[in-house]
Amino acid sequence: MIDVFAIYPRPQSPEDFDRHYQGSHVPKVLAMPLLRELTWGKVESDDPSSPYLIARLTYDSVQDLEASMASPEGVVAREDLALFESSGLQSYVVPRA
Repeated sequence: MIDVFAIYPRPQSPEDFDRHYQGSHVPKVLAMPLLRELTWGKVESDDPSSPYLIARLTYDSVQDLEASMASPEGVVAREDLALFESSGLQSYVVPRA
C-alpha cells in the first residue's frame, strides 16, 4: 500500500475553498481509477501558519498511483487544483511499512 498526503495551506477564503474542494475537487478525485481510498479533514488549530486541510489518497502500489494520475480522470483532478486556492500545496508519497 502507498499513501499520498496532500497538505493544503490556510486559504484566504475558507468558505470558497470548502465549497470548491467538497463540491468539485473531491468528486473528481473519487473518479480516478485504481484509487483505493480518499480521506480528508481540516486541521483543528488556531495557529494561522498551520495547514488548513490534509487529504490522504491510498493506492495498492506506486504503479497504480502513477497509472491513476496519468489517466484522463487524474489529469482532470490535477487541472482542477489550478481552479481553486491551492498555491502552497505540498504533497508526499509515503509507502506503508
